[in-house]
Amino acid sequence: MPETPPPRRARAEIDLGALRANVRTLRARVAPHVRIMAVVKADAYGHGAVRCARAALKAGADWLGTATPHEALALRAAGITDVPVMCWLWTPGDPWGLGIKAGLDMSVSGMWALREVVAAAEATGNRARIQLKADTGLGRNGCQPADWPELVTEALDAQARGLVKVTGLWSHFACADEPYHPSIAAQLDVFRSMLDHAEKAGVEPEVRHIANSPATLTLPEAHFDLVRPGIALYGLSPGPKLGTGAELGLRPVMSLKGSVALVKQVPAGHGVSYGHHYVTEGETTLGLVPLGYADGVPRHASGRGPVLVGGRVRTVAGRVAMDQFVVDLGGDTPEPGAEAVLFGSGERGEPTAEDWAAAAGTIAYEIVTRIGARVPRLCVDSGN
Repeated sequence: MPETPPPRRARAEIDLGALRANVRTLRARVAPHVRIMAVVKADAYGHGAVRCARAALKAGADWLGTATPHEALALRAAGITDVPVMCWLWTPGDPWGLGIKAGLDMSVSGMWALREVVAAAEATGNRARIQLKADTGLGRNGCQPADWPELVTEALDAQARGLVKVTGLWSHFACADEPYHPSIAAQLDVFRSMLDHAEKAGVEPEVRHIANSPATLTLPEAHFDLVRPGIALYGLSPGPKLGTGAELGLRPVMSLKGSVALVKQVPAGHGVSYGHHYVTEGETTLGLVPLGYADGVPRHASGRGPVLVGGRVRTVAGRVAMDQFVVDLGGDTPEPGAEAVLFGSGERGEPTAEDWAAAAGTIAYEIVTRIGARVPRLCVDSGN
């Protein structure tokens, strides 16, 4: 069969070599006994969950993590069956039984969840692997300290009956991306206290964990038995106060590229895109890039988003539309089909996802995760 030509309108190139390098960089930041959970929720932050899971495992990750049970079950269905997979965002009526049969580690934050997983274990005749989540101050999912003794007691009772095995105790930081924020030390104190209670009650966890990407990079005292890097796997900084991804030794995995669909000359005073928020100052050339907010290009970056075209970084002229946006080429006349790079590693002068986050007033997590399904992912491999 003839080779499929590379997509021309738009493509997101996924560099699996960069991802493997990031896993090794993170491995070097933790003690030898500390295991790494590669977080591949939200389709690996838009990069492709199965391909990224396999690449991360090849580079030395020990666990995989997802938000929803359906994400975790999809990994199992893809043949990733010989490594532990944890999922933590459960709602009443979710497929606990399927999770048990798939050998997932399932997070339990309250009594309703414990009751449902116990009922599923009884129905399936199999023991469930559960991890108890402590709310140490984030205020989202997790069990409050006041309710922790009851949850621990009931979980241990279910364990004694052979229905569950408590494999982990865990929590999540609120402000680990802000160095020296007082909540970091406060949450660690609460976590240690809740660990102490559970372990004195008889819990013997395989893993204790609280460290996300920023804590993995900057807080060795928070590493415990396992760390859970997410955005850092994909080469992006967890927050501007920690430095750029490059400064942290990370390599961006995704590059977003399109082809210039049209180049035309226009006179001075010509409005560009909806609302005419951009009007040309003089005679110039405009380039049309066929990517828009339906593809994940943030409309909030209208008039600010940077794009590399013809060896120069341009700025989105006017509003980003659903399917396209315009750049003012300043008289340059690249041929239609010329490459437009919205973001990449930055090594060739192109903008980065962090640059787009600054332009849109958001975080790099959102820039890569929101890239839509109609943008094909093209795997490349820079090696290593």
